[in-house]
Amino acid sequence: MQQNKTNVLSVFGQLTRRHLLVFFKNKIRLFYTLLVPVIIFAVYIFFLRNLELSTVQNTLYRMGITPNDSLNQYIGTLVDSWMLSGIAALSTITVALQTNTVFVEDKQSGVNRDFVSSPIRRGALIGSYVVFNFLVTLLVCVVYLVICFLYLACMQEFFLTFVDFLTVLGVTLYATISSTLMTVFLCSFIKTEGTMASLVAVFSTAVGFLIGAYMPLGMLPSWVQTICAFIPGTYACALLRFSFMATPIAELEHYIVEVMQLANGQELISELTGSFGYNLEFFSVTVGPSYQTLALTVFNLVFLALNIASGKKLADVLGVGKMKHKKSRRDSDASEHSELPLAGQAPLSASVRTEDVPSEQGGAACQSSPLACGPSQASEAKSDSPRTSACVPTEETPAALRAPSQEE
Repeated sequence: MQQNKTNVLSVFGQLTRRHLLVFFKNKIRLFYTLLVPVIIFAVYIFFLRNLELSTVQNTLYRMGITPNDSLNQYIGTLVDSWMLSGIAALSTITVALQTNTVFVEDKQSGVNRDFVSSPIRRGALIGSYVVFNFLVTLLVCVVYLVICFLYLACMQEFFLTFVDFLTVLGVTLYATISSTLMTVFLCSFIKTEGTMASLVAVFSTAVGFLIGAYMPLGMLPSWVQTICAFIPGTYACALLRFSFMATPIAELEHYIVEVMQLANGQELISELTGSFGYNLEFFSVTVGPSYQTLALTVFNLVFLALNIASGKKLADVLGVGKMKHKKSRRDSDASEHSELPLAGQAPLSASVRTEDVPSEQGGAACQSSPLACGPSQASEAKSDSPRTSACVPTEETPAALRAPSQEE
């Protein structure tokens, strides 16, 4: 029993290692997977950052507040933390989705059929794909977080404490688990690389808006917000923003209320956190970080149950059911072809019409060639006609069956 468990774990580790080698061996795919969050980060820095800052500046001017350099730095920290945390949440989904291309390639190329035909448990095979997806997604997201921390440090906006740093890593780990379970379940029904490429293109574009990574969810229509409430990435994005922004918001509130002593300081904080905050509001109910964690946990359990329940379906998609179906079709086609006459041979039922052949002539003909008459006439020919009689051709006998004459 213990040896069987050891063998399963060994096979599981080898399969996971194989998937990792296949992924990292393709340098182009690895490059583009790492490049996706970096491109979004660069687009924000060069194009969207000034737009977001101008929105906050308009809010300050509308409230009659003239910002100084220190206030601008705090506001810049708030806006950068809001956007960078949204990109981090988006990366957990897009990277996990792109990593599943290895899973789909194995289906299309038939490599998984070798796995299924070997004495490997289906659970070990499917679990290896899940763990492989999780490891690659977590690695890429950690690389992106390092880039974010370096950027914040260079901009003198790094206000995260050690506890905040651990919280960011923990939430990223939890969000990666959620994205892995969701994307593996979705991609288990995809069979070709073309379909996978279309899904990645469409889903990656839309999910950034649906989880609130690019803009606050309050700016979306109410029916779209209802859809966002049932996407796990929405709560993962809000939790990452809480881990990124809890300390910067506290520092900003301290500076506005106690240092600047603005009369409308609390109103300004409410205005800013309403647009660049981490709280969610669905169905007129405010969802804080604790309920966001609970909602994400529920979604993780749901997708875990779906992956377990669809284990048989996953095994069929991996090639077991498909191969059985093809084998049964090949057997049926082979049986049909075996019943057909050989090339150049006429069917028995249509070879010769012997109803009009006389019994004497037909018997002689049947001794020479049974194809010239039916089964009943052939038996009569064997019993009544002498063995030395020659086959007498008739008018109904085909030319190929007639005995050659002496003149010929």
